[in-house]
Amino acid sequence: MRALIQRVTEASVTVDGQITGEIGPGLLVLICAMEGDTEATSTKMAAKIAKLRIFTDENDKMNLSVRDVSGSILAVSQFTLAGDASRGNRPSFATAARPEQAEPMYEHFKAALRSEGLKVEAGIFAADMKVRLLNDGPVTIWIDSADW
Repeated sequence: MRALIQRVTEASVTVDGQITGEIGPGLLVLICAMEGDTEATSTKMAAKIAKLRIFTDENDKMNLSVRDVSGSILAVSQFTLAGDASRGNRPSFATAARPEQAEPMYEHFKAALRSEGLKVEAGIFAADMKVRLLNDGPVTIWIDSADW
């Protein structure tokens, strides 16, 4: 799985003019299931994100997790994180999981985040979404399970 994580003061996702997910302080997580990912990959990614220490403590050091600050997560599926533009100018998405495999992986990821004790809002899988955010910092982190 690949995740692009942004620390936010607020974020929302809208589909067809309707807000499907909205959070205050927390993390916007753009998530992509890759070929070969399993539920174990999804569970490990959720645990990693829940424990990621990117919120500041009383000494202004990034030392707190989203759980530590009682933050929320807005999880948005985004297959374009699989984009490979190493050849030419049109990205290839061949390494992204097929939709019939990716959607259950996305649902499992959200459930795994909730099992970590987090409040999770979400977009709609495969929908044309409009995402709004106010990046805090800015802090943006890239995590790829292939690096583990």
